[in-house]
Amino acid sequence: MMTRLLVLSLALSFIMSPAMVWAERVWDSELKRYLTEQEMSMAEVFLSEEEAVKLMFPRSERIKKYILRVPTDKKMAIEERIGWKFPEDAFEVYIGETGTQVDGYALAQNTIGKHKPMTYMVGVDAHGRVSNVELLVFRETRGSEVRTKRFNAQYEGKTVLDPVRINKDIINISGATMSVRSMSAGVKRVLVLIDEFYLKPAGLGSDTVAIRKSEKGIFGSIFGN
Repeated sequence: MMTRLLVLSLALSFIMSPAMVWAERVWDSELKRYLTEQEMSMAEVFLSEEEAVKLMFPRSERIKKYILRVPTDKKMAIEERIGWKFPEDAFEVYIGETGTQVDGYALAQNTIGKHKPMTYMVGVDAHGRVSNVELLVFRETRGSEVRTKRFNAQYEGKTVLDPVRINKDIINISGATMSVRSMSAGVKRVLVLIDEFYLKPAGLGSDTVAIRKSEKGIFGSIFGN
């Protein structure tokens, strides 16, 4: 009886193992092969979250950390603004302050690159402009060039009113398209979150900017400026 059970167990393991291994395999269309186990488990760490926060607020007197919870109705409105759906309904937000003034905001992002998520932090100043982007952890085999300042500096100064998209206002990196798309999408999400939850309530959001631009246009047409 024991012999039969042992044979059956071995037979089942032989049948199931290839299927389990196959389910975990990921095909890379650019490399034209399956990624190796080492490639799938790799994670290159460039910065810790604490180190990234210091880079976001180099001159702030204090940095506070908050949990931003996004209600379902608000989440749907944000998803409509950025053009894609996301699973998170809460985010960790860092706010840098000096005296009574807010210096800016920062959020750590996890968005899918080609096969796996990459972690990066986006800083936004008190006026809603991207102040810095830093890659913390990269888990793909290629595309880590998005961490270079030569690339991510192009996000600096972007606001929620900018497209923040490849072939619009972001120049792509050959061989790293998915990483660039992922980071751009995350930067846009951060800008919208900050706009909706912090800038608009303070009268500094995109709605206020749009009204001011409209008023300036009206007065300009009246006075010929």
